Amino acid sequence: MSTTHGTHATTTTPPATTAARSLSVSAARALAALRIAFGLTFLWAFFDKLLALGYHTGYDAEGNLDRFGDAAWINGGSPTEGFLTYGTKGPFEDFYNSIAGDWWADWLFMLGLLGIGTALTFGIGMRIAGAAGALLYMLMWSVYLPPENNPVLDEHVLGAITMVVLALTYAGDTWGAGRAWAKTSFVQHWPALR
Repeated sequence: MSTTHGTHATTTTPPATTAARSLSVSAARALAALRIAFGLTFLWAFFDKLLALGYHTGYDAEGNLDRFGDAAWINGGSPTEGFLTYGTKGPFEDFYNSIAGDWWADWLFMLGLLGIGTALTFGIGMRIAGAAGALLYMLMWSVYLPPENNPVLDEHVLGAITMVVLALTYAGDTWGAGRAWAKTSFVQHWPALR
């Protein structure tokens, strides 16, 4: 966009939000579908660890299925202990082993899964959900270094990039409550919650 003041022409670029909101309808819908799919993935991980539903959590030491059993967080199981104890490799192995099963690590992990999953599924709080999701993905990436199938990249890095893209493109506005959420006085006062 250009404006002329006297004899000087000034060129300004539209704000980033205008460019992000000018996505085609098809692109906005594709991003909304991606957002919802990621949100449901986070929520599924939360409920599987909460209740030991048997899809990743819910097996005893002998490998027998034990749905709703001792592995369930509600029954005293730890959502972080097994993976951070036995699934780590690389420069941060000692750190992750030291926090495996700690109450605060379990709570932060579970609240992160629930919060990110809820925000993405409903399209609210996309900035915080995107940042928190990207951080969680990068932390999970750093648990096992280098990745098995590529010296740098794996699905965790791609997940982190996706979280950033979803937040920057207002993916919660299509098939979500993002626009209504943005109009609340709470979000108007604290735009970071958008």
